[in-house]
Amino acid sequence: MKLSLINRFIKRSFDLLMALFGISIFIWIIILAWMLSTIFHRKNGFFLQDRVGMNGKKFKIIKIRTMYEDKFIFSTTTSLNDPRISIIGRFFRDYKIDELPQLFNVLNGSMSFVGPRPDVEGFADMLKGDEKVILSLRPGITGPATLKYKNEEHLLSKATDVEEENKKIYRDKVRINLQYLNNWSLMSDIFYIFKTFI
Repeated sequence: MKLSLINRFIKRSFDLLMALFGISIFIWIIILAWMLSTIFHRKNGFFLQDRVGMNGKKFKIIKIRTMYEDKFIFSTTTSLNDPRISIIGRFFRDYKIDELPQLFNVLNGSMSFVGPRPDVEGFADMLKGDEKVILSLRPGITGPATLKYKNEEHLLSKATDVEEENKKIYRDKVRINLQYLNNWSLMSDIFYIFKTFI
């Protein structure tokens, strides 16, 4: 079930207000993190990556760079012990500082505060039948699935087959995201944002 027109309007209006508020508070942290990442990695401290967004359209997600590039590693799945993660990148990841630039994604309408995390190509293609209704939502910075798997990198670091474990986690995320969509309310979004900060 898709959100009604009025619910989409309410959700988007809330996102705009919260994005403007968040940017006004966190802009200095974003600038500082960008500068440190640029100096540390000797590349632009902002990392842009193609993700699958609302209605299956691609967009560029904005994050603080936390990893070195490795021409011998092609996986988009990241575990706790991934050798590409830098020291400063681990700090940014632990405190979710690398996610703050996504406030600009919310501001431009490519993302929402709450919703399913935006997938890289290959995972969104795994949605089957009625599951594709998830793509009617803007992807979110946080959400019920994100909160449940906030320690996903730790889980993947313990797996014998990281790619296979990631697929299992993805299937559970799909189930959770469908529940979120079918039971959406503004209060639920406020609850998930509050729980994320806590």
